[in-house]
Amino acid sequence: MAAVTVYTTDPCSFCARVKQLLDTRGITFDEINLAKDPDGRAELLQRTGMMSFPQVLVGGELVGGFQETLAADRSGLLQDLLVKAAA
Repeated sequence: MAAVTVYTTDPCSFCARVKQLLDTRGITFDEINLAKDPDGRAELLQRTGMMSFPQVLVGGELVGGFQETLAADRSGLLQDLLVKAAA
C-alpha cells in the first residue's frame, strides 16, 4: 500500500490534475475512485470529514484537494510529509 491515497471521481478535472502532479513528481499513490467504489464515500467522510474531490492523504494526514496539494508541493510540505510517512 502506498503512503499516498487519492480519492477521486469521474469526471473530475481537478482529480486528473492532482494525479498528473503526483505522477510528474514520481509519487506512487493508491487511487480510490468513488464512481467505481461507492463504499469509499463513507471511508472518505470518516477519514477527512469531507465529500469534495479530489482529496489527497499522505501517511493518513489530509493534504486536501488539488490547490492544497499544489501549494504543498511548491512549499516543500508535500516532500516533508512523504519523508515522514516513509519513516
